[in-house]
Amino acid sequence: MQTLVDEIRAQGIILPGGFLKVDGLVNHQLLPALTREMGQHFARHFAPLSPSKILTIEVSGIAPALATAMELGIPMVYARKKKPLTMKEPAYTAQSVSRTKGGTVDLFVSSEFLGAGDRVVIIDDFLASGGTVRSLTGIIGQSGATLLGLGCVIEKEFEGGRDKLADLKIPIHTLANIVRMSEAEGIVVEAGR
Repeated sequence: MQTLVDEIRAQGIILPGGFLKVDGLVNHQLLPALTREMGQHFARHFAPLSPSKILTIEVSGIAPALATAMELGIPMVYARKKKPLTMKEPAYTAQSVSRTKGGTVDLFVSSEFLGAGDRVVIIDDFLASGGTVRSLTGIIGQSGATLLGLGCVIEKEFEGGRDKLADLKIPIHTLANIVRMSEAEGIVVEAGR
C-alpha cells in the first residue's frame, strides 16, 4: 500500500528503544482517507475466507479494524484493557505485554460477542514480536471461535513476529513492512506482504 509507505517515510520517527512513532497516522491522529484505504485492502484480502467477525485490541487497532469490518459488512469486536462492570460473564481473558505502556495489560472480551460459531480475522496496528496476537489467539481459543487470518497495518520484520506465529498456519497480511530502522540509515520501509 504505497500511500501508507509514503506517509511512514514522511512522518515516521525512530525513538530510543526501537520504537517507531507514527502517531500522526494510526496511534493518535487518524487520516480518514488512509484508514478507509487500509480497510479496503484488508477486506479484499480476507473476504474469500468468509469471516464473521473482526477482532482487535483497544485503542490503536480499532480504526483499521472498524474500516475493515465496514467494508466486509460484519461486526468488529475489540478486547478491552479494563473490564467494565457491565461486561457479561463469562468473559474471556488474556494478558499481553505492551512495550509502549511498559508492562503487562489484561485483556477482556465478553462471551456475548465472540463464540464458537464465529470465524475471526484479527486486525491490529503493529506486528512486531507477535505477543499481542498470541494473546488474542488465546481469547479466540477460549471462545471456541475459528481464527482465519491476521492483518496488521505495519510489520516490523526485523522483530520476527511473522516467524514466531508460523505455527498458527494462518495467512498474515501486512500493509507496510519496516525492513530495518536505525539512526544512521533511517526507516527502511516497503510495501507489506
